[in-house]
Amino acid sequence: MSLLQRKLLFLLFFLSGFSSLVYQVVWTRIAFASFGIIAPVLSVVISVFMLGLSLGAWLGGRLIDALTTKTRSSAIVFYMLTELVIGIGAVAVPMLFAVSGEVLLSAGQMNSFRYLSLSALLLGLSILPWCVCMGATFPFMMAYVREQDPQNTESFSFLYLANVLGAMSGTLVTALVLVEFFGFKQTLCIAAAGNFTIAVISGFLARKQREPAALNLAEAKVSSPRWPTLSPDTLRRPFRKWILFSTGFTAMAMEVVWTRAFTPVLKTQVYSFALIIFAYLGATFCGSLLYRRGLRTNSVWNVAKLMSVAVVATFLPILFNDLRFLGVAAKFSAYLDVAVLLSSITPLCAVLGYLTPSLIDKDALGDPADAGNAYALNVLGCILGPLFASYVLLPWVGERYGLVLLSLPFLGFYFFTSRSLPSWYRTMSGATAGIVLAWSLFCPVDFASWISRGGATEIRRDYAASVISAGKDLDKHLFVNGIGVTCLTPETKFMAHLPLALHAGKPESVLIICFGMGTTYRSALSWDIDTTAVELVPSVKNAFGFYHRDAARVLNNPKGRIVIDDGRRFLKRTSAMFDVVVTDPPPPTEAAGSSLLYSEEFYELVKQHLKPNGIIQVWFPGGELMTGQAVFRSLENSFTHVCCFRGIQGVGFHMLASMQPIAPRTPEQVASAMPAAATSDLLEWTQSADLPAYLGRVLLSRFPIQLLNRDPEIRITDDQPYNEYFFLRRSRLF
Repeated sequence: MSLLQRKLLFLLFFLSGFSSLVYQVVWTRIAFASFGIIAPVLSVVISVFMLGLSLGAWLGGRLIDALTTKTRSSAIVFYMLTELVIGIGAVAVPMLFAVSGEVLLSAGQMNSFRYLSLSALLLGLSILPWCVCMGATFPFMMAYVREQDPQNTESFSFLYLANVLGAMSGTLVTALVLVEFFGFKQTLCIAAAGNFTIAVISGFLARKQREPAALNLAEAKVSSPRWPTLSPDTLRRPFRKWILFSTGFTAMAMEVVWTRAFTPVLKTQVYSFALIIFAYLGATFCGSLLYRRGLRTNSVWNVAKLMSVAVVATFLPILFNDLRFLGVAAKFSAYLDVAVLLSSITPLCAVLGYLTPSLIDKDALGDPADAGNAYALNVLGCILGPLFASYVLLPWVGERYGLVLLSLPFLGFYFFTSRSLPSWYRTMSGATAGIVLAWSLFCPVDFASWISRGGATEIRRDYAASVISAGKDLDKHLFVNGIGVTCLTPETKFMAHLPLALHAGKPESVLIICFGMGTTYRSALSWDIDTTAVELVPSVKNAFGFYHRDAARVLNNPKGRIVIDDGRRFLKRTSAMFDVVVTDPPPPTEAAGSSLLYSEEFYELVKQHLKPNGIIQVWFPGGELMTGQAVFRSLENSFTHVCCFRGIQGVGFHMLASMQPIAPRTPEQVASAMPAAATSDLLEWTQSADLPAYLGRVLLSRFPIQLLNRDPEIRITDDQPYNEYFFLRRSRLF
């Protein structure tokens, strides 16, 4: 095979990997809108992606020889067809998600077994066919390489390298450029264009190769291989495959745990997850590149040497995620702590990037069927790992001990393979592994440990998040995955009292989306009206008693109800109408998925559940001016009448919107309209006994929302999440 052909095939697989990661990123985000913003959705998408790759690699490896023989066609023809089908998925998958979301509306609350199981099934079926095609591209292209060069024994690692480089690029370009510039729909079209381009080029290659593939193989002249013959492997084949499965399992499980463990530093923006994936794939690419170079020089590392590095590298994310160490790093540079955390995962990822293609090359020796089987086993581990991490490790043992448990397979592999290492090296690496294991178990100060030093602390974990309640008296805080979500503040009381007091009639019902500490829920019940709160994270609801002494009484109020569900999904599946809807999306405004509670599509959904004279209250905590303008514009585009009040603490805005005018009222008029219990609730955390004066600090700050945004293009929609994607505009590249 000529150098030009190799470069062309490398380009094709680069584009294929690029498009595949674009699909994974965008499909995950679209899935949140249909299935809810919960961790299992991310885990299912990752696992089904891996399941499809596994099935595709296995089936493709088993079928490609029969397909080429029966049809007397080149393997590149079938590769072309798979890329065409993958491109069709850009349009089909969002449609399937929308249909699945409608089907699931009758499946109950989001934390029910019925919903979790059915949503996983429908989500999986929606993306599985396209992922199977992605997996089949490996054996199909390997078969084509074999047609061109029957002596090639390292085609898997060659294609793996190109695919990982494309995936790495797709992750970064999607997050930094494509979605912000084009939106989700056009980004999917760009990915599909990549697949169709691959198909066209593959069709050209198929047309160029007119002779049947089987005849080409039969008449191929035996020549010396382009690469040195792979060195013999002393490992038994079953043990080699067990390593492939286990490393896939632990690597993907660790990725899920890293995402949650690093959140206090990396935050909850879309760029945080993209950076983790980029670092993971970048290190994997470097490892694969080192392996390819080792092939050229006949200096490939054996499994024992790789495991001696991996057994220490697995503990680095625990050691570097020590807040004492990160605090020092942050003093030198605003982003040094981020760089430290990302660099902590790269040694292990590089080892796996070296190990995986090495083992598969040695197992398959260029045979598509054997490569498909070996790769499928590795990906099978990648399927089960995220599910195990989400449903078992994180809820039961947390981030740090979860990572320690996931490191144990590497300790086992090191123990069984280290006998081939020199005694001095074995002693040194074993001692180092023992030291980092002991340190990881007993010495690090992670976020939970750090917060616990400050006093009363309660830690709860579930499939959705790790929740920490901390503080005492009025200085209490709520942390979700290490991010400060809220504290005991009068703003959360005004979120209920302000729209209820300004309602033109006599309000009878209120819906609160995002429960938080439960302060707004508690305040709404003081009006003696039907109150429904919707919360995504079960542990947040369970922490209610930590913040309010009368929690038991409030929870027993027959007029109150707390539902574990996604706010949008709840509105889609309920027929109830409300006088007031309160939304308080978790900060920051740029948090991943937050646009689903700020978008014009969400407000259209709210309008369907507002009674005549109904009011929606939207809390904007403050932040970048243009982000605030987008929030204000989307609300104004959705409702006829909008007014805005500054928060009582001088930070943030209470935005009220309705399809009917919201008449201005004096503080005295509002005070007289409030029930006695509501008055007591509002004044609970202030030393002032003058209710009109206290209300006046907010009511007299009213101003027209039109003053905040005169640009109609700055808005938030489901397709254009302006608040979440901001790299280009803040860096002023465009």
